[in-house]
Parts: sequence; C-alpha cells; structure tokens
Amino acid sequence: MLRNDYPGQVCSIARSLEVIGERWTLLIVRDVMNGRRRFDELQKGLGVARNVLSARLQRLIEEDILERRAYQQGPERYEYFLTEKGLDLWPALVALLHWGDRHSPSPEGPPMLIVHKGCGGAVSDRGICESCGKLLHARDARPVPGPGLKSAIGNADAVAAR
Repeated sequence: MLRNDYPGQVCSIARSLEVIGERWTLLIVRDVMNGRRRFDELQKGLGVARNVLSARLQRLIEEDILERRAYQQGPERYEYFLTEKGLDLWPALVALLHWGDRHSPSPEGPPMLIVHKGCGGAVSDRGICESCGKLLHARDARPVPGPGLKSAIGNADAVAAR
C-alpha cells in the first residue's frame, strides 16, 4: 500500500499532496466544479467504487474543500458544493488541463475548453482571458466541450448505432 503522507518533508507541495494527492480527489473536485453535485452523478461519471467515493468525499468535507447540503429527506440525500478553499483549486485544475492538452494531446483536440463568462474568450493555463486579458477566478469562467469530446461522443454514438 502506498503511503499518503510525506514525513520529514518541510514543503508546501508535500503538505498539499497529503490533502489532494490521491488519484480520485482532483477528479471529484473537477466534477463538482463542473456541476456534478450528487453522489450518484459523481459515481457514475467517474466510475469509482462507491466506498472509495464516499471516503474521498468525507475527507474533502473534513478538509473544508467541500460542504454537504441536504436536498431530500427520507431517505436523506446530499449535494456537494465547493467551499472557498475548494474554489481556490481552480487555477491548479486549469493548469493541469492545459498541461495534459499540451503533453498528452488528443488527436481530435482538447476534450474541454475553459471560457470567460464575461466575453467568451479562451482561458489560458495561467487563468487569464486570452481575449480581454482579465485575470479570472473560478466563478468567472465555465467549461465547454472541446473538439476532442465532441469527437469521442460522435465515435461512441457511431459504435452504439452498429
């Protein structure tokens, strides 16, 4: 079993990885940021085991990255929302998205693009709108399907039609 701590490391990156370094954690944050807020939506979209998702969500709540809000009684069901601490992960997610597109590109193009809500311009890997030059925050931008996702969906539809 891999360790999840970094004893002896006096390093802000190591401390951050203790919280968000597990493989599912940033994908959960990404999905919540993109509007998947219910357990079943997250589980289906990620394909992660329910017990793993439950444990990761609990850890994110304990770390004040997510908060849980009831949307149904009997049985109780919850939605998950990013806290300000969670929203502060947006620049890291944008940088990772661009890094992946640059170093592991899809032949059809990026699966997701980030655009500025204000003017529709593309968002750079530094969180700056390439059209108006504004430095953006999570609430200033939104994801839109890129050509790689459109191509993947089109290929899946073609395979399903056979």
